[in-house]
Amino acid sequence: MNSAITMNRGSQETLCAQGRGARELRFAGAPPRRRRAWLGVLLLLWGAWLAPAADLVQPIDPNATFFMGRVRYSKNDGNDCGTVGQELLKLVSSVSTIKVQQEKRVRLTDPDLFETPFLFMNGHNDFVLSAEELEALRKYFSHGGFLFVSGCCTNPDFPKAARREFARLFRDERVKELAYDHAIYRSFYFISHVRSLHEKKDIHLEALSCQDRLVMVMCEDGLCCAFSMANRCNVGKGVSPEDGQKLALNIAVYALTH
Repeated sequence: MNSAITMNRGSQETLCAQGRGARELRFAGAPPRRRRAWLGVLLLLWGAWLAPAADLVQPIDPNATFFMGRVRYSKNDGNDCGTVGQELLKLVSSVSTIKVQQEKRVRLTDPDLFETPFLFMNGHNDFVLSAEELEALRKYFSHGGFLFVSGCCTNPDFPKAARREFARLFRDERVKELAYDHAIYRSFYFISHVRSLHEKKDIHLEALSCQDRLVMVMCEDGLCCAFSMANRCNVGKGVSPEDGQKLALNIAVYALTH
């Protein structure tokens, strides 16, 4: 396994460097209707005016849909906090007129990965990605894909593993904290800060970049539990339900408009 990882790392810089040009194509195997979903999320800006949001900067596509892939990875079958994927889609639908499709489960090594420009991944426990999964993610990210990652129930094991595993993807790239002046905090709602419910600190999103483009955004503080289950399984910890919904929508809008 170690030799395979070392060999794959030799192509990291090339794959990452291809990312900007490949973004114009998005996913060659995806139908045009699916590629248009990247613009269609801007319907969110018209659906409800619940808080200050960014100005509309691109035309609305009336035929667009929002869809996502729920990631199966390592030994995880993609069922942690079971309904969270559908709850994210409902959240998008509740503030817009955008068409929302059912989530689909996809393994990192499945060919369908490259027809799914927006992925969601969550979990409770430690995990290790295989050499094949890492290679698939390198290609996926270098071709314009985006991954939204959330720890479940404020368990520290999953985000710790995520930082370690995603650090194996690209040479000299690590998961880093996003300061509040980053555009992701104002892509839909204007978020000046997010306060932890159980610690005297502000909560920040974390991200992995490839050629100055965010390809993965993570919140370790039970974000998926906050926006999907009213924070019940966090038991008074992590992110509030209101802040969880705002962060989730900001991540979705940022991913699909950048």
